[in-house]
Amino acid sequence: MFTGIVQETGTVEKIERGKKSIGLTVLAGTVARGLKIGDSVAVNGCCLTSVKISARGKSKLIQFDVLQESWRLTNLQFAKRGSLVNLERPLRADGEFGGHFVTGHIDGVGKITRWEKSGTDHVLEIAAPKNVMRYVILKGSIAVDGISLTVAGVGKKSFCVWIIPHTLAVTALRERKIGGAVNLEADLLGKYAEKFLTGK
Repeated sequence: MFTGIVQETGTVEKIERGKKSIGLTVLAGTVARGLKIGDSVAVNGCCLTSVKISARGKSKLIQFDVLQESWRLTNLQFAKRGSLVNLERPLRADGEFGGHFVTGHIDGVGKITRWEKSGTDHVLEIAAPKNVMRYVILKGSIAVDGISLTVAGVGKKSFCVWIIPHTLAVTALRERKIGGAVNLEADLLGKYAEKFLTGK
């Protein structure tokens, strides 16, 4: 379980394509401290398991095995060497809950349709699949590339969020452009509420 508070951006160092899985190696600093093989890390909001850890100076290289399906259904498929990715370690039982419940299970990939500066902030509009939009509500929470954000506007096929300078500076959003893909995870509470009320 994560909270959508990105701890740092890592850099993609290597991508090795295999028949059953894809080896993704990321260079990380803060997130790698105390990390053990078998531990989970949210990479652009996608929960992955560390399978190999090696030192590189003050940082560490973390290798993940990404299933072909996870690769195909997330924006990791567009990653290349040098790409920035958002990183977050799981929530500790005694930790501070600063965002919202984020599982690390991506519901769909959205497309950036608007990305512009407004004063000192930025407005980000994302076209999202129907299975994500059904849970998007005004002032509700949504995870975009693993970042816990508050929904500022809702349309039929898209939604808007505001990005403050701090969020832009410490996440991989600073690399995103119009037309780019972002991982989306709808609010878990909305999914449970639907299940209980409809029996689906």
